[in-house]
Amino acid sequence: SSPPPLLRLLLAAYAAASLPLRTAASRVQASSTSQLASTAGVTRPTAITASTRGGLLGRHDRRRAVLSQAAGAALGLAASAPPASAALTKESEWPLWLALPVAPYSRRKTIRREVGPGVWAFDQLIGIYYVHVPIRMTVVKMESGGLLVYAPVAPTKECLSLLQPLIDAHGPVKTIILPSVAVEHKVNAGPFARAFPAADFYAVDQQYSFPLPLPAVFLGLPSWTKPLPRSSEGLDATWLGGEFEHAVLTVKPGPGSYFQDVALYHRPSKTLLLCDAVLSVTEEPPPILTSDPEYVRALLFHARDDPLELVADTAANRRKGWRRIVLLFNFFIPGATQADIGLKPLLALDPTFELGWGGWQPFTWRAASEEASFARYSANGRPTLLPIIQIILNRCLWPQPRMRQRIRSTAPPHLPLRAYPRHAHDTPTTRPRHATTRPRHA
Repeated sequence: SSPPPLLRLLLAAYAAASLPLRTAASRVQASSTSQLASTAGVTRPTAITASTRGGLLGRHDRRRAVLSQAAGAALGLAASAPPASAALTKESEWPLWLALPVAPYSRRKTIRREVGPGVWAFDQLIGIYYVHVPIRMTVVKMESGGLLVYAPVAPTKECLSLLQPLIDAHGPVKTIILPSVAVEHKVNAGPFARAFPAADFYAVDQQYSFPLPLPAVFLGLPSWTKPLPRSSEGLDATWLGGEFEHAVLTVKPGPGSYFQDVALYHRPSKTLLLCDAVLSVTEEPPPILTSDPEYVRALLFHARDDPLELVADTAANRRKGWRRIVLLFNFFIPGATQADIGLKPLLALDPTFELGWGGWQPFTWRAASEEASFARYSANGRPTLLPIIQIILNRCLWPQPRMRQRIRSTAPPHLPLRAYPRHAHDTPTTRPRHATTRPRHA
């Protein structure tokens, strides 16, 4: 039979949940703080060449063959400690926010939660027009000692203070991996790597800039950046402590651009780390969006039915706002809306509107269609792909089908994943049945 599509290969045994936060300590190493102060410096990254890609990284079939032997069915995640995160403070400030001037601008709150044995997620927030979603860094405790950091976020003092107890307990940050060419990920990778100069820093090898092809010096990555091999197959058995296997997916969607994602599998915890390839949503907003009154504004802003309406801060309205954020995040103009990007919404603006943006509302939501669209797309937490990623990946075979029985949990860096397939046939469809929406990009 023909091989199953990416979603069937990748998601059959994935399981993850939005779990409460663990208690965080407040101390930051003096060395980390001093390194953070130097992150404004920009140096040229190590060249990543075609010969490096061809020699070290292997062929397409190697990328497909990574993570090869099946071990068991998927399991649910363990529970963790209750939340312990304070309001936005000076510790959350990020001075380099102008490098990518999107929400939450300089006020980058971080929350930490344990998503599996020895695996922690560090969530911050990112968005435009109050379409706010998590952006996530994952930290893995290595059995050989030390920590591996995947998809670093902004290294605020708060972020580093939440990381410090893990360093104290398990050893220093040994490896940092930038698994994407997307600007929202790489803009923070350089500063984070400079906070830990003794760590090995790997980046996927097709970094580029848009709309102008800027020299590598402007990408902000440190001079010790190394190209991440396209596959762990054939590498020395001691690479990354011998605990990880990985495959890099590389797709060229059009002239002057690339899409890359890294499937990094940690054998001891049976955890698969992914970047933008997978997501899952439920009706409950992610904890980072409800962690501070300033962040809750986004949920209430999108819960409005009229431009200048001030909705009550209730659980129902938070879920309503989150439902609309998900549809706007995934689809440029959801079919559940009647869009008006002309003058009428602009004429209704009120600069004094409490929730901001002058109350600008270029959409009229159809309640029944909105709820049906969200229900179909979310499928009660079944994993899926962003529509634009579906278009890019189509039916790529990445990674190997047999890996799906070895995975206990996943840690994607955006929307939370919450699914518990128990059998090989319990897999999502290739594309969400979302006939009333259009892709965000075409």
